[in-house]
Amino acid sequence: MSKTKKLKIIPLGGLGEVGKNMTAYEYGENILVVDTGIMFPENDMLGIDYIIPDFDYLRDKARIVRGIVITHGHEDHIGAIHHVLRDVPAPVYATPLTRGLIEVKLARNGMAGQADLRTVQAGEMVQIGPFQVEFFHVCHSIPDTVGLGITTPGGLIVHMSDYKFDHTPVDGWPTDYAKLAEFAQRGVELLLADSTNAERPGWTPSEMVIGPALDKVFQNAEGRIIIASFASLISRMQQVADTAVRYKRKLAFVGMSMVDNAKMARKLGYLSIPDDTLVPLDQALNMKSKDIVLMCTGSQGEPSSIIGRLSTGTNRQFDLKSGDTVVLSSHPIPGNEEAVSKTINRLFRRGADVIYDAIAPIHVSGHASQEEQKLLLNLVRPKYFVPAHGELHMLKHHAVLAQQVGIPKENIRVVENGQVLELFDGKLELGDRIPGGYVFVDGRSIGDVDHGVMRERERLSRNGIFLIDLNVDKFTGRLLHDPEIITRGYVSPEEAERLIPIVQKKVVDIVNGGGLDNEKTIINAVRSFLYNETKRRPMVFVTLSKT
Repeated sequence: MSKTKKLKIIPLGGLGEVGKNMTAYEYGENILVVDTGIMFPENDMLGIDYIIPDFDYLRDKARIVRGIVITHGHEDHIGAIHHVLRDVPAPVYATPLTRGLIEVKLARNGMAGQADLRTVQAGEMVQIGPFQVEFFHVCHSIPDTVGLGITTPGGLIVHMSDYKFDHTPVDGWPTDYAKLAEFAQRGVELLLADSTNAERPGWTPSEMVIGPALDKVFQNAEGRIIIASFASLISRMQQVADTAVRYKRKLAFVGMSMVDNAKMARKLGYLSIPDDTLVPLDQALNMKSKDIVLMCTGSQGEPSSIIGRLSTGTNRQFDLKSGDTVVLSSHPIPGNEEAVSKTINRLFRRGADVIYDAIAPIHVSGHASQEEQKLLLNLVRPKYFVPAHGELHMLKHHAVLAQQVGIPKENIRVVENGQVLELFDGKLELGDRIPGGYVFVDGRSIGDVDHGVMRERERLSRNGIFLIDLNVDKFTGRLLHDPEIITRGYVSPEEAERLIPIVQKKVVDIVNGGGLDNEKTIINAVRSFLYNETKRRPMVFVTLSKT
């Protein structure tokens, strides 16, 4: 490898948070991208729909991006694919189910048939520029998940996306241990691996434990069963469908994403549901409650999801009924715990019986726990190790586990998004730092909302606004009429009635007394007065027109 061609590993997302996974490998005039995920907004990100990686680095080098490899079909790995492809139109490599989920997403965003999608299978090898990519099967909570063995000019890199070592997977297809051992025999220069459960001791339970838990729910439920899960969790759809068949209930999928994904998975053979079990929602709503199961989105308490709207009584197609059993089949994503808890409380208030992770094993993690992470490290025996896919505390704990199984501390690199790593002459060093932050998606606005806007929204939500409208004579500078004042989210109407006349008088005195140099004079005076009166700091705005 020449000195001018170091292999660069560029984490653009997923290192420092749970979500928006995206990594680039660059060698000379060639870039390989792995995953293009989104992240759900945190509680203080008001109005934000979701977050995508900052991939400006790739926009500037779009012509040398040779391919985008997707490891599996979850939103935190494919959710930003339509954003990326608009600016970086490279070929996309994915397994059949993952490709199907990508096609659904592209069609929903007006890009049907516009992308170069290429199907790969676990066990295949593809040459993408100077990168030889080997796809190998790993267990996760969605079928068709793969890890990657990437042979580069800098050596063999194992990119272990989300995985678990499930010995009894629902689809009967365990992780490819033999391939991992084969990589070790060849010599692995670098391992990047999922850190989500690095703080969880032991082994992650098998997906098989969910079957008995669902059985218990179906046995005890006297009315409708409403199961919330991720729209891409095809294996959970299959488990629910199998249980529905056993208990002679009809199954209806609710919501566009759930319906589209189920239709696609059935077409590709990843979801097997008898025709007489699956019914449209309209038909299900006219059946006896004890005869139906509804499967929808909203397990993370998202306000706009089906479960979110049911909990607030704002769902259009149907409402909760007394005797409904609602099952939230997921763990709260870090940062979503409060939203999920509030949703559960609202569902209880509306008369539903709610089954969730804390009281029944109706969900198991799709991510490896500590013993599995140690096993992976021992199987692969990498020279260097980079913990990936997790918040900083998860990455740090994963690094500690690596030391426990014999990886030298100096060969472990804990880095966050934007910190480039360079592999050169058998050494892994820190390179440049590039932007690796959040790009907020708010409706059709992509990247226009920044942290400054977030802070303003937070201040508005916390303290409200106080708006003063002035109309002055452009010749004399005196007010033509009393100031108009509007207040929202600041004080009660009764308190506003007391404060507004006082503020109006103060503003009149300032303007007619010749003290109006600019709007800031009034803003500062009003802010000071309002704080002294209420000990609160609303955002004060002044609009000034001269006629």
